[in-house]
Amino acid sequence: MTQAQSPRGSGPDRFRMGPTRISTLVVAALAAAAIAWLLISAFYYDVAPELPWLPVVTLAALAVLEAYAAVNTRSRIERRPGRDPVNPLLVARFVVLAKASALAGAIFAGFYAGLTGWLFIEDTNAAVSDRPAAGAGLLASLALAAAALWLERACRVPEQEDDEDREPGDRQGRSPRR
Repeated sequence: MTQAQSPRGSGPDRFRMGPTRISTLVVAALAAAAIAWLLISAFYYDVAPELPWLPVVTLAALAVLEAYAAVNTRSRIERRPGRDPVNPLLVARFVVLAKASALAGAIFAGFYAGLTGWLFIEDTNAAVSDRPAAGAGLLASLALAAAALWLERACRVPEQEDDEDREPGDRQGRSPRR
């Protein structure tokens, strides 16, 4: 069996990392929302301290830092004037950070979405006072996921102009078989 005929999941490309799939993030967010809804409806009245703002601030700060890293990394990869070349190992670390942050942002967004939805159904004073923190947490989580996806995209190597002139097998340094 040749490499082209080998089943998916085997061969040298099976460990290759691809871009984060939006569908994966949506499934993670929906699962987190369902779990949050179940937990909050079962335990809100038993343990109902005021919803903390520290996670919201942390998520928002991470979103800002990753957005800054995306802008900085993109300009360094494109070698814009006045920018030092980027270290490839740093870019690899940013990709791993971006993939992890996108998933974490999606999970937190799902959690805060389930929490926010449940809090808007409840009419108690405690639920009403927790709505601003829950809504801000949802926005900060979505911002983190978006910034992480942006950072991941910023770490891609841009297409070079001479790539269109090459033959398909030559893009990776190999000449096509004839």
